Amino acid sequence: MKRLATLLVVGVAAIAIAIALMTYPANQDAEFPGYMEADLVLVGSEQGGRVATLSVEEGDHVKQGDPVFVLESEEQDASVAAAKSRVQEAEARLADVKAEVQRPGEIEVLEASLAQAQAMLQQANNNLDRARALFDKGWITKAQLDDAVAQHDRDQAAVGEAEKRITAAKLPGRSDMIDAAAANAEAARHALIEAEKNLGKRSVVAPANGTVEEVYFRPGEVVKEGQAVVALLPPRNLKVRFFVAEPVRASLQVDQSISLSCDGCPPDLHAKISFIARDAEFTPPVIFSREQREKLVFLVEARPDGAATELTAGQPITVNLGPHQQMVRR
Repeated sequence: MKRLATLLVVGVAAIAIAIALMTYPANQDAEFPGYMEADLVLVGSEQGGRVATLSVEEGDHVKQGDPVFVLESEEQDASVAAAKSRVQEAEARLADVKAEVQRPGEIEVLEASLAQAQAMLQQANNNLDRARALFDKGWITKAQLDDAVAQHDRDQAAVGEAEKRITAAKLPGRSDMIDAAAANAEAARHALIEAEKNLGKRSVVAPANGTVEEVYFRPGEVVKEGQAVVALLPPRNLKVRFFVAEPVRASLQVDQSISLSCDGCPPDLHAKISFIARDAEFTPPVIFSREQREKLVFLVEARPDGAATELTAGQPITVNLGPHQQMVRR
């Protein structure tokens, strides 16, 4: 008996659903409340810092590659300048090592430097002898004597360095020295490339065509690494969101054209369905409909075409799927 009763209930329910579908007006348009939503592109920098210049304002239309903002770059400018200097020094050193014997004029300069270093060492010797004598008599402090000793040692080292340079200048460069100098020059060039990349990251451009929807930071304000400075809305990132019941969902297809309407909007607005949810959900509170709020529905998204791309995010929209008989696939 229970099984018979269950079958009767299921049968009655099926008949009721069939009658409801058959009695749906064939020429009635299927309209659903919806709203516009935007997938904003948040434009920020890979580095943090203080905003130096802002090239856009809210509502501006930008093209991909247009400047958006620049961060202060004193530190990065200095790094690039230092890297360029190191490249010049490394390349000059490589050229010197490759030379078999330095030119006579260059050796003369080195010999003059040696003579100057020797003269300074002689003066340091005299000063040290005098300081020791004065210290023994108690006329100067131990710190003053130590200064004289340190100066003597520095001048003596300078003489030794000058002598080594002259010796090296008169010898051809060894292959291992050339290889080391070449590697040092290559490393300096790579360091310059990295420094220039870091400097380039201080200037941020638009990643796509679009409209500036919001400016979050202005010149003088400090932003963190990766923090958005402006929000950009590319035209294809605007979409319509609405919700339909299961019978309607089954009749929809991706790329299907739909009509849109809204208060104060021009006629003949269209969009194409881009997404149909597989899982049901309760109607969200953003859809203000007493009749629909407690029903399970499916989310549908559509991308606006033509004039519909001028609609704004958050704007209430009525979606028209056309006559019901045209929605159902035969």
